[in-house]
Amino acid sequence: MLVSRDMRIIRYQQKNFQSAIRKLDRRSAPPEGVEEIVNGVIEAVKKEGDAALIALTKKFDKAEFKKGSDLRVSESELIAAEDAVDAVTKKAIAASRKNVTQFAKRSLRKDWHGKNSQGAEVGEIYQPFERVGVYVPGGSAPLVSTSNMTVCLAAAAGCPEIVVATPPGPDGTVNPALLYALKEAGATEIYKVGGAQGMAGLALGTKTIKPVVKVFGPGNSFVVEAKRQLFGVVAVDLLPGPSEVVSLADSSGKAAFIAADMLAQAEHGGDSVMGFITDSEKLLEEVQSQVNEQIQLLSRQKQLRAALKQGAWMVLVEKLEDGIDIVNKFAPEHLSLITRREKTLLPKVKTSGAIFLGNYSPVAVGDFLAGPSHELPTGGAGKSFPGLTVDMFQRRTSIVRLDKESMKKSAPIVEAFAKVEGLDAHGRSATIRVKG
Repeated sequence: MLVSRDMRIIRYQQKNFQSAIRKLDRRSAPPEGVEEIVNGVIEAVKKEGDAALIALTKKFDKAEFKKGSDLRVSESELIAAEDAVDAVTKKAIAASRKNVTQFAKRSLRKDWHGKNSQGAEVGEIYQPFERVGVYVPGGSAPLVSTSNMTVCLAAAAGCPEIVVATPPGPDGTVNPALLYALKEAGATEIYKVGGAQGMAGLALGTKTIKPVVKVFGPGNSFVVEAKRQLFGVVAVDLLPGPSEVVSLADSSGKAAFIAADMLAQAEHGGDSVMGFITDSEKLLEEVQSQVNEQIQLLSRQKQLRAALKQGAWMVLVEKLEDGIDIVNKFAPEHLSLITRREKTLLPKVKTSGAIFLGNYSPVAVGDFLAGPSHELPTGGAGKSFPGLTVDMFQRRTSIVRLDKESMKKSAPIVEAFAKVEGLDAHGRSATIRVKG
């Protein structure tokens, strides 16, 4: 079976090229039907608390719990998980954690102060959020790496309470490597509850789960929609949904590497998206061939073939600048940029969550090891949201201090604004300090 025949291929010579390309111009929006389902889940958790979490976990994850306290991962479970994880895996988790933590600490915002034109002292202070919630996907591929890419940032920011929700398997347990990674990253509480109900539990709170002030983490379309609906009840980091990659390459691209990146994303299955844009017909054909060849070597055939059929596309453009335009409209989570003209083309990329430069920068290194968080905007949300950064775990507060001299200089300006806006009490609150 040639899977490349299932992929959408668009060439600039086609009469309908422009209309086909317009379909790649995205805005983040929930899939049809998801909004209503998630609303029902949130309302259930709001009204029934732990009982709703238990019932919904049984419904969606087939795991049964008797009482709310059973949802929390116990200390004995954490000890057993550590014993179950082999040394090689522990070493890999530690290497990733080190890079992510170092990157995060370099990115922390620092307090500052100065004086404005009237001599008033102004500045900002940054403090960690006291209690944050992190969602970590589980399912058929428990994302152990996401533990580092989220919880490590919260720990680096100094958040004292880091609460994790992650779905259990049908037996009511969580993957040992995932539990081990969460503990080592700095999670202070871990709950065995996933999906929109997990996000609702973090945001709204129940008898068992104390509510958090901000939620973080990637998830499926239901988790992302829960974040969207809960915004305002809690703060939200971004809207990271199903994984996606776009490779933009000229003839210098290596077909085997590009195909491997596409298949790596397809491995997530579901709603994953894999795109390839090039100005080389020869490279386009070689990538198709490599996809067909390499897929035979991989294990997750069901997920791979479904994702390639539903979410894979290739575009042949007349020139690479046209490809940049498509990329900016599509706003991919991951962009692999492979070109001899990197210095001139890179600054033109405006909406990608993360950019991987050159033939030897696979997206998988960003997923697991490089340092920046792999929680990135998807579904076109990159037009509005950046990827997860450590400063999102910090609360910013502005500081203002005036003395008599700076107040004297400020009062006439405040009074002028107060007069034009019809707010005389505002003006008087300033002038009274000068006249008094």
